[in-house]
Amino acid sequence: MKKNVIVFGLIAGVIVSVLMVLSMAGCYNNPNMEHSMLIGYASMVLAFSFIFVGIKNYRDKYNDGLITLGKAFKIGALISLVASTMYVIVWLVDYYVFMPDFMDKYVAQSLREAKASGASAAELAKKAKELAVNQEMYKNPIMVVLFTYMEILPVGILIAWLAALILRKKPNGNVNVHTV
Repeated sequence: MKKNVIVFGLIAGVIVSVLMVLSMAGCYNNPNMEHSMLIGYASMVLAFSFIFVGIKNYRDKYNDGLITLGKAFKIGALISLVASTMYVIVWLVDYYVFMPDFMDKYVAQSLREAKASGASAAELAKKAKELAVNQEMYKNPIMVVLFTYMEILPVGILIAWLAALILRKKPNGNVNVHTV
């Protein structure tokens, strides 16, 4: 199981990390960053499709075509953790080495979007205050790591759960989709 998790976790991690770097490079000097979030989450879903592949590979090649919901979820969650860790490490390098002013640009873009959507002066002030708190927290590397994990890991865990529900097989050979 360990080799399976590492291989498919690294594949997913490479995909999501490369797409994140390309997306950030493309939008970094573009004042409109709104599409980067959509691209980012789409790349996570694409990369985490390897959770399905990893669980199925383990089930079919190493476990005689059988897998419980719990075992399938454990494999998927671990693949997600490996890929997410790689993503976090790549983001830390990208942020600290290439984009140390990212939060300044992010805050400015968020305020522009709020203003463009018709936010009142009071709403803009409230939004600016919230963003300033986040920007201050982002000065702490531990918070950068936690925020980055919160961005990707829940997506992976959700996909791991869905994959486990879809790919589990009982000893009688039937796919068990309706019971948990």
